[in-house]
This record gives sequence, C-alpha cells and structure tokens, in this order.
Amino acid sequence: MTSAHTALTRWGNALGVWLYRRSDGRITGPRKGTTIGLLTVPGRNTGIPRTVAIGFFPHGTGYLVAGSGSGSTQDPQWFRNLRAAGRAQIQIGATRIDTDVRVAENAERDTLWHEVILAQDPRRLRYEKKAARVIPVAVLTPQQPRPSPDANHPDPSRRRPA
Repeated sequence: MTSAHTALTRWGNALGVWLYRRSDGRITGPRKGTTIGLLTVPGRNTGIPRTVAIGFFPHGTGYLVAGSGSGSTQDPQWFRNLRAAGRAQIQIGATRIDTDVRVAENAERDTLWHEVILAQDPRRLRYEKKAARVIPVAVLTPQQPRPSPDANHPDPSRRRPA
C-alpha cells in the first residue's frame, strides 16, 4: 500500500468514526445486510485505544466481525489488535457495549462465515475470493455486569459516625 493510499484510508476512517459518533450512527449506519458500528480496541503494541467503523453481524446475544480488510491479502490491523486484546468496546447506534472477544476456529469459523455472515451479506464472498485466504471471524459477547466489590462487604472507612 502506498503512503498516499494509507493516508487517504486513515483520513476516511477518521471521518467515518467522527460522523458515526456525532450522529449515533444515523449518518453512517446500516447498509444492506450489515449493521455498521464502531469497534474500539487497544493497540497490541501501544495499548492506545483504536477505533474503526466496520460491519457487525448480529448473532445470539452478541455480534460477529470478519477480518476481510476489503479483500486484502493480510488480516487488517484492527483484527490483529482484536485477537491480541481479547476484549473490545463496540458502539451500535447510540449503544456502547463492552465485549469479550474470541476468534472462531476451524469448523465453527466455517459455519459462522457461511451460515451467518454470508447469509446476512452475500457480497462478502468477493472479499474472500480477492484475498485468497481464510477470512477470520471473531465472536463478540457482551460482558456480564460485575458486582461492586463492596456490595456485600461495605468498606468500614466509609461508615458514618454514630
């Protein structure tokens, strides 16, 4: 990828993220067969949160994402970060959700790719053909609310004097 192409891609992504956040997805939201949203994941080398606008595929209580990179021969950077982090925050419309992440492997990946992703958006098949690689699929599951550490055992230092 040339430096001009890289710069243009980064600028386009930044604009898409900005528009999505400002409009809660009303401007850059749903497209045919795909729910568009924001994925924020810490960079695998820097730990700095990185946000991209990508397609999400509803599945069970969560979502699937596919690292197609629009048919690139390599996994996109955001997918590499996602794989390394194991967690992410997503924004679908105005709703933000913290998620746990796992990458589907082998038969599960194939089933999710064919029966969920391609069923919802058959146009994605062209990316797999162009990339000449197996497109990775990640399962994003909403994190369960964790109870407050002092819910059952209040901190004695916070007690009011009698």
